[in-house]
Amino acid sequence: MSNSTPLAIKILSMQYPERYAVRRLVTAAHQELLANHPRLELEVTEIADPGEIGKYAFVLVLPSLVINEKVVCTGRLPAKEEVARWLLEAVQEYEE
Repeated sequence: MSNSTPLAIKILSMQYPERYAVRRLVTAAHQELLANHPRLELEVTEIADPGEIGKYAFVLVLPSLVINEKVVCTGRLPAKEEVARWLLEAVQEYEE
């Protein structure tokens, strides 16, 4: 990543355990990607407010994941490999 603009990550769920689980997946995927993308930075925000969640997803309890304002997953826990792929796609969009 040529610039130091962090990827904006939003983890949406009214339930703390679901947000925590997704945060751990994002952190694990980020750690893996740092080997090839040492300047990859993430700005992670957790959102529990139903009104805010509703701007991105119809599912309030199950987790949703938003990367750079793009909803990449909603209503389920993604696999770490999926999260890594979505992060890489967001990096590539920056580099274009």
